[in-house]
Amino acid sequence: MDKPTQNNSLKKKINKILESRIDNDKETLEALKALSTFFPENNLRTRRNLRSEIERRSLVINEEFMQSFKQVNDSLEGIYKNILSMNECCQDMTNRLNAVKIRTNDLIEQTTKLQTESQHLQLRQEVVSAFLDAYQLKPDEIKALKGSARDAGELDASFFDALARVKQIHNDCKVLLRTNQQTAGMEIMECMALQLEAAFERLYRWTQGGCRLQTGDCPEIPALVCRAMEALQERPVLFKYCVDEFAAARRASVVRSFIDALTRGGLIK
Repeated sequence: MDKPTQNNSLKKKINKILESRIDNDKETLEALKALSTFFPENNLRTRRNLRSEIERRSLVINEEFMQSFKQVNDSLEGIYKNILSMNECCQDMTNRLNAVKIRTNDLIEQTTKLQTESQHLQLRQEVVSAFLDAYQLKPDEIKALKGSARDAGELDASFFDALARVKQIHNDCKVLLRTNQQTAGMEIMECMALQLEAAFERLYRWTQGGCRLQTGDCPEIPALVCRAMEALQERPVLFKYCVDEFAAARRASVVRSFIDALTRGGLIK
C-alpha cells in the first residue's frame, strides 16, 4: 500500500474519532470514569503501564468475583446438602407412609372381613334363635308339662297349652324331614315324642284320679277333666281306661246310693 493511501485511511479514522460524540456513548463514558480512578496522570510511564494495570485490575476483579462466587457456591452446596437431606427425609416419610398405607389396607380388609363374618354370624344367630323358638320348648313349658316336686299331681291350663305346643313341634318336624335337615328333624321329633308320652302318662294319671272323685249324686265334671278327656282321645287305650274308671266310679256311686235308699228308705223320684 502506498503512502497516500495510508494517509487517507488514517485521516478517515481521525475524522471519525473527532466526529463521534462521546457524551452519547455510555459505555465509553463508563470506561473513562473507571479509567480515571487508577490513571491519575497522563505520562509516558503510565501510558506504557496502562495495559498491564488494566489486566491487573481485571485479575483482581475476577479474583473478587471468584471469591464472591465461592461463597455463593458454598451456600448453594449447603442448600443442596439440605435439599438432599430433606429429600431423604421425604423419601423415608414416603416409605413409612406406604408401609402404613399397606398395613392400613390390610387392617381395612381384615375389618371388612370381620364385619362380613359378624353379619353372617348375626344372621346365623337369628336363624338359630328362630329355629329354637320354633322347634324347642321354653323352660316354663317344660315345667308345665313335668310339674314341680310340690304339685306333681296337679294340672292347670298351662299344661294343655304346653301339650299343644309339643304336638305342633312334632308335626312341624315333618317339614324338616322333607329338607336337608332330616337328622335334626328326626332328633327333635324323637325328643317331642318322648315329651308327649311323658305328658300323656301324667295326664292319664291325673284324669284317672279326677274320675275316681266323681262319686256324688249329681257330680259336676270340672272343665279341666273334660279337657283332659278330650286330649286323651288321641291315646285310645288311655282314654278307654279313664272312661272305665269314670264308669266304675259312677257305678259304685249309684250302687251306694241305691243301697242307702233301700236301707234308709225314702221317696224314689
